[in-house]
Amino acid sequence: MEPNVTGNVEGNSGECPPIDDFRNQVYSTAYSLITVLGLGGNGFALVVLIRTYRQSSPFHIYMLNLAVSDLLCVMTLPLRVLYYVNKGQWNHGDFLCRVSSYALYVNLYCSIYFMAAMSVTRFLAIVFPVQNMRLATETRARLVCGFIWVFICLMSSPFLASGQNFDPHTNKTKCFEPPNGKNVSKLVVLNYLSVVVGFALPFLVILLCYAGIVRVLLSRTSSARRQQGTSTRAIRMIVIVLLTFLICFMPYHVQRTIHLNFLSRKDTTCSETVGMQKFVVVTLCLAASNSCFDPLLYFFSGEGFRTRLSSLRRSMKSSTLNRLARMKPAAVRESGRSNS
Repeated sequence: MEPNVTGNVEGNSGECPPIDDFRNQVYSTAYSLITVLGLGGNGFALVVLIRTYRQSSPFHIYMLNLAVSDLLCVMTLPLRVLYYVNKGQWNHGDFLCRVSSYALYVNLYCSIYFMAAMSVTRFLAIVFPVQNMRLATETRARLVCGFIWVFICLMSSPFLASGQNFDPHTNKTKCFEPPNGKNVSKLVVLNYLSVVVGFALPFLVILLCYAGIVRVLLSRTSSARRQQGTSTRAIRMIVIVLLTFLICFMPYHVQRTIHLNFLSRKDTTCSETVGMQKFVVVTLCLAASNSCFDPLLYFFSGEGFRTRLSSLRRSMKSSTLNRLARMKPAAVRESGRSNS
């Protein structure tokens, strides 16, 4: 949730200077970079995953859904860029305002749950390799993905309630702005629900899976570890997912909780208010940047992602050579005709 910085904020020390310039510059710059990197990385990954769908696996299905989630979110970010470039003036209607806000949070929690599902899949492959053949199937992976989409879309539905509104103080139509003082108690309850269900619970599952994976890997002999390609992928996945949580998800959820409780306080100073609002801006940008980390997950820990990429390159090269081979006789015939 972006801070409400549409004007001066009252504190104990009087009126606080607005952070509109800071907010507009940081959001417009960050969202522009995330759009470019997110579209490029996830778009490329999605092409590879779709073109090599015949080599499907449960992990492949989770990666595919994660890439789709990222792209749906990234495609709404240009609307946020325009909003902040226009200095907080929304010109795109109430529907797109709600959808843009909703898409960011659907992506946020879908990413968390897809990462949890991928971690469980890797856990089963390493800790219970025999049972994994029966438990981790493509059909079950599709069912899990369908459940995650429905569950997250329903859980994030309260964010659809925040549409555009007119601010008489600035004479501007606003979007992405939380209420200033009113209905804060309702947001606090929704926040705690989303923190527990959307962040803490899947993060706990991920940590338990990684603890089990590390325990098994450490108990193996060095020769067994070298023979298992899944071990390297598992370690890479642990590093990338934990970094994503520590950089993107955790700061945002901690700061959002502190900020909502801060809004209900009366004894706040001006410096505290401005500092709190700036932290919200920074942590929301970090949360949105999760779309840029996911392509690293595909490339470095995806099952055979680089192999898929190599096979795609070979097939494209082969098709190009075949096309050139078919064109060569035609060119020779044309040359013969011109000489005659």
